[in-house]
Amino acid sequence: MEVLHDRCAALDIGKKDLKACVRTPNPKRKRSRRQEIRTFATTTNSLLELRDWLLAERVTLVVLEATGDYWRGAFYLLEDALDVILVNAAHAKGLPGRKTDVCDAAWLCQMGECGLLRASFVPPEPIRQLRDLTRYRTTLTAERTREAQRLEKELEDAGIKLSTVATDILGRSGRQMLSALIAGEQDAQVLADMAKGRMRPKIPQLVQALTGNFGTHHAFLCRLHLERIDQLSATIEELSSRIEEQMRPFSHQLDQLETIPGVGRAVAEVIIAETGGDMSRFPSPGHLASWAGVCPGHHESAGKRKSGKTRHGDRWLTGALGTAALAAARTRDSTYLGAKYRRLAPRIGKQKAIVALQHSILAAVWHMFTDDVDYQDLGGDYFARLDPERAMRRIVRQANALGYTVRFDPIQAA
Repeated sequence: MEVLHDRCAALDIGKKDLKACVRTPNPKRKRSRRQEIRTFATTTNSLLELRDWLLAERVTLVVLEATGDYWRGAFYLLEDALDVILVNAAHAKGLPGRKTDVCDAAWLCQMGECGLLRASFVPPEPIRQLRDLTRYRTTLTAERTREAQRLEKELEDAGIKLSTVATDILGRSGRQMLSALIAGEQDAQVLADMAKGRMRPKIPQLVQALTGNFGTHHAFLCRLHLERIDQLSATIEELSSRIEEQMRPFSHQLDQLETIPGVGRAVAEVIIAETGGDMSRFPSPGHLASWAGVCPGHHESAGKRKSGKTRHGDRWLTGALGTAALAAARTRDSTYLGAKYRRLAPRIGKQKAIVALQHSILAAVWHMFTDDVDYQDLGGDYFARLDPERAMRRIVRQANALGYTVRFDPIQAA
């Protein structure tokens, strides 16, 4: 196989050490390669020694396999001095029966020198910092939701059915009732009278829901749950302030993203942090959707398509897109995304329809950032305008199913 990189190196990285393989032309024998493998610790000083060795060998390409977070230190230290690419482990599997760190490093090096590996997207440092902030905020938001579920479970154990009446047990009314319960108030009528605003008409139901066996044990655990929720909320607020500060260079793009139905500020910030806001590295909307993992997979053999399961992509981006797609699916007939969801869901299922909306949102993002335009909604009647005859046939079928006959007359011009 043709060698594209005469001097190539590959690193198989673990937590404590790494195996570095360098392949260079053999000066003693033509058309042969010289291979040298060394072991380095993953501390900064050892990585500096590794860098000096690679520079001394005049390496033109360094290949790293993405293993957990262990690759970060070596990649960040080498990227300023050498051409470093990060590759997906699934694209560089070792030979069967020869699974050792040394073999992995040598195998990566052989594939790298022949140009058989594709580089993964590693954003510049400012975007990496944004990713850390938005991902941590997403993690804490999920943890706060789990803590609220633990609180609701504890209330159920005490026979308190507050969640069956109140949409949000952590709202203003719910928090006041829970605080009184923890303080020792047992009178359900007194607790129900703490309802505010739209909860006031539900006082009779609240009296029934707040009657239970809430004791000191439940009060102790519920107090801990509420304190934990407040701590998480304060941390999330602090993270949001830091994210807002670092997102100032992308304020125009954030405003553009918020014109998409279902995309709020938090989702827009995740899209910027994960993609970097630069679409030049993605040749087309399809490439962006494939990288994110929101497009059908390809598994075809002998002319038969066996599976269309989506590939693994950026789970942080797909999670944010899923939130936006669910919100867009609930929009009325005035939006294209809502109409698309209602058109696809009965035929392919709700989950696949949500993935289709994720794909559409990401394709819109690519065009908006590439052409620097706001979102242009095609309208809820887009599919009817696209194929009027099909829309009329659907109306006729629905009317016939209800026992009616319909007739279409064109509108006379005034």
